[in-house]
Amino acid sequence: MAGGWAKDGAVSEQIEASISDELARMQTRKKPVGDSLTHCADCEEPIPERRQIAIPGVKLCVDCQQERDGTYKARGGFNRRGSKDSQLK
Repeated sequence: MAGGWAKDGAVSEQIEASISDELARMQTRKKPVGDSLTHCADCEEPIPERRQIAIPGVKLCVDCQQERDGTYKARGGFNRRGSKDSQLK
């Protein structure tokens, strides 16, 4: 049962919309393209041949890639569809 101006099932729709948005964002992530490099673009260390074969277009060694993956990237921390501020404006 929804309260206020929200219709029944509004919470479920918000959750589904948030999941769909996140899935779409993940699918558009940049993937390596082109030929793999023989040496890392950041540290100039050799990239193992097995990594080059496993990930076509790889540009970074394992250590540099792990460092980048571990870097926190701040994004919007709340669901705009469900925020009370967006309903008041």
